[in-house]
Amino acid sequence: MSPGDGRLMPLRQRIGVDLGGRRPLEEGLAWAAAKDVHYVDVCLEGAPEHPNAPATWTPARTAAMRATCERHGIRLGLHSSSAVNVAETSPLLAEAADRYLETYIDLAGRLGAGWIVVHGGYHFTGDYAARRAASLERLRRATALAERAGARLLLENLNREPEHAEVRYLAYNLEECREYFARIQSPSLGWAFTVNHAHLVPEGVAGFLDAMSDAAARCAWPTATDATRSTCAPARARSTSGRCSHASRAGDTAATT
Repeated sequence: MSPGDGRLMPLRQRIGVDLGGRRPLEEGLAWAAAKDVHYVDVCLEGAPEHPNAPATWTPARTAAMRATCERHGIRLGLHSSSAVNVAETSPLLAEAADRYLETYIDLAGRLGAGWIVVHGGYHFTGDYAARRAASLERLRRATALAERAGARLLLENLNREPEHAEVRYLAYNLEECREYFARIQSPSLGWAFTVNHAHLVPEGVAGFLDAMSDAAARCAWPTATDATRSTCAPARARSTSGRCSHASRAGDTAATT
């Protein structure tokens, strides 16, 4: 919906872009302004240079970036890395995973980011139960911190791995996704629905969306992708192979939240 007035925004205005993290955010904002794109999603990591790393956000850079967003009506979101294991159980790395999410929540406030895409982490098949429990508990703590900080986390449904893969993502199928949203009841935890990931599960995109109806009201960042790139926003619908209608349907849901 259009902010504050209750009207449904035209689809074109609801389409945004996932910039990744390999280029400075300022370059992405300049592109978005030139293309009349009003939703931008960026990662704070991007090897090898990491141009948007947390330590690079000085007061001067932060003020300039926020002024650019304000001038062009751009809404900024952060997108954490799925390579960082939110299901970490090893003593030293588990603490680092907590600090990682805390840093994103802190930066969201400083940068004026309206959302943070987070993930469930991954397991190594034999340690599934322990990793799943660790993931749920870590995201529960992060959500509580986000509530206090006025931030909003969006849990992304990740992709199914090949049948014989040892390493597998958590929160990729219906059972797991529904558990996260059932166990963490908070307005500070929403859903980043990745259409092309749902395309990989047996239920398909439409079946996945129907079965997640209880969490649909929490959907705020649906994503669709074509063969070469990602397209994002509180309603993004650029895709191929007939998935566009599903992305649009998810976007209409997100636009009313």
